[in-house]
Amino acid sequence: MEERLVKLAKKGDKTALERLLQSNYSIVKGYLLKMTMNKTLTEDIVQETMMKAILNIKKYKPKGKFSTWLITIATNLYRDKLRKDKRIIFENDLSYHEVPKNLEQSVIDKIDIEKINKILFELPDEKRMVFILKHYYGYQYKEISEIVKCPIGTVRSRLHYCIKQIQLQMEGVNDNE
Repeated sequence: MEERLVKLAKKGDKTALERLLQSNYSIVKGYLLKMTMNKTLTEDIVQETMMKAILNIKKYKPKGKFSTWLITIATNLYRDKLRKDKRIIFENDLSYHEVPKNLEQSVIDKIDIEKINKILFELPDEKRMVFILKHYYGYQYKEISEIVKCPIGTVRSRLHYCIKQIQLQMEGVNDNE
């Protein structure tokens, strides 16, 4: 279905393009919310991402999922914003409780999810990106490598670092209670 919509969109079918963007909007927005921890900044980048996708749809080469392309655009726009504006405020005002796909809800409660989100928020962007793409959206190492533009070994290393940090900090939090 997605392949057909992409072909039609590349030929100028606005309805097909609209359906592609609508079906991937929540993925892009959720990813950016987790990255920026700032609702306003997220909305701005999502809108820019969708605009870039509209303007560049004919350049899209379907190597993977359409969402991978959109996430790549969003990631690049986010990085550009960070480079241009060192004063970006990370509000950490979000109260979402999305659980990573590989964790069972029964194993982790609402308080733990908030702790994990806080730990993620404190990690460097490049490491947080990899964790979010792998554990919230289920991207494969190769796809993550293409999105963040680094070798697969680096993706694995960043992911390992994140998991280790989360484990260490969760153990520290539990020891202090």
